Amino acid sequence: MQRSLKSAKSQARLLWSIAFPAMLTNVATALFGLADMWAIGRLGDAPAQGAVELGAKYMMGLLNVFNFLRTSTVALTAQGTGRGEADGQAETLARAMVVAIGLGALLLCLMPLLVPLGLDLLEAQGPLRESAGSYIGIRYWAGPLWLGNCVLVGWLIGQRLVRHVLAVEIAANVVHIALDLLLVLVAGWGVTGVGTATFSSELFKFAVLAALVLRRPKARAAFVAATRRATWRRSELARLFALNRDLFLRTLLLTAALLAFARSGAQAGPVTLAANGILFQLFMLATLLLDGFESAAQVLCGEALGAQDRDRFRATVRTALLWGGVMGLAVTLAYALGGATLAAAFSTDPQVGATAEAYAPWLILLPLLGVSAYVLDGVFVGAGWTKAMMVTMLAAMAIYGLLLWLLHPFGNHGLWAAFTLFFVLRAIGQLAVLPRLVRRSFAAS
Repeated sequence: MQRSLKSAKSQARLLWSIAFPAMLTNVATALFGLADMWAIGRLGDAPAQGAVELGAKYMMGLLNVFNFLRTSTVALTAQGTGRGEADGQAETLARAMVVAIGLGALLLCLMPLLVPLGLDLLEAQGPLRESAGSYIGIRYWAGPLWLGNCVLVGWLIGQRLVRHVLAVEIAANVVHIALDLLLVLVAGWGVTGVGTATFSSELFKFAVLAALVLRRPKARAAFVAATRRATWRRSELARLFALNRDLFLRTLLLTAALLAFARSGAQAGPVTLAANGILFQLFMLATLLLDGFESAAQVLCGEALGAQDRDRFRATVRTALLWGGVMGLAVTLAYALGGATLAAAFSTDPQVGATAEAYAPWLILLPLLGVSAYVLDGVFVGAGWTKAMMVTMLAAMAIYGLLLWLLHPFGNHGLWAAFTLFFVLRAIGQLAVLPRLVRRSFAAS
């Protein structure tokens, strides 16, 4: 009993050693969107605030489908560590960066088609479309940098170097917030200033991350690994692309859910759109905070699978769900106490503030109800169960679409209810298939 208790404490410390700096890193990331919404909100212009919200949703939708670059890099790097493969980490970095460069070039080539298509899908019209287009037209050029940052961050996290990532995120946020204040509130650039600040901070982040990564011998070895035929073996590429394909499709489904949410909000008018944008940014703050446990689960489950240690894997899953639930409850209580007031403070437009406050109860529920889905995402990615994760996401997405239709008569409350249940459905699906996947993956251990 004493040994079991000691082991549980050790597992919790290990989890928190990754989760806590990852949480701080994710909070720093969330400040990008919050700073933009706060700065543009000081102008008291609901259409401008709505344009930034719509443009940010578009860019998040466009780029987040490529977030597999980060998650697959974390998983493959961690699994290589668990197997004790020294050269595997350099090869993983080389393969992932080549994919990021190729996707970045493709995005730039498709820019003339993707920007107007995205605005059409979001039903942006008139001045709202023009302002959102200006924001996207600037921020889009940071897309290739964002892809490169996914790889560099994933590689560092996969080696438990989360504190390095945290330091970079904090520095990039200082730059971003300073530019928001300067370009929006001092220079008066409005929506254009917000887009310019975001592009500049992404460029700064890439430069600092690249400098940090290149200081490590395994990263420098990636240049040599890129020239070796073994790095590009068919079996390794098939494994990489199968993992990335499943993660891409899963993220595409998640992005479709977010865009459906944004589209429904846009149909309700600029005031509701701006209010939903504020609440969504606060939701993202909670999500990125709780995603620290997802990052920890990715790394530790990946290492346990690589080492074929079933007991360690199960202990990691239990510990991550337990402490993730505790943190989800803490965030829910914090939003219950001050969420409505905080949401109303993000705009000087009284209508936007009042509308945000009216829908704030949904913000309170989401952290506690959604945290299991975040943790289980980390478990599934770290273990390489990406196909199962994609299938459960597909099932949840189908029910989410039905809920949007059924709850449409309830207006914006119906929209938030469907969005909340979407995360609950994801967790239920993952828990249902988890025991079978564990038996299959550790059949020989």
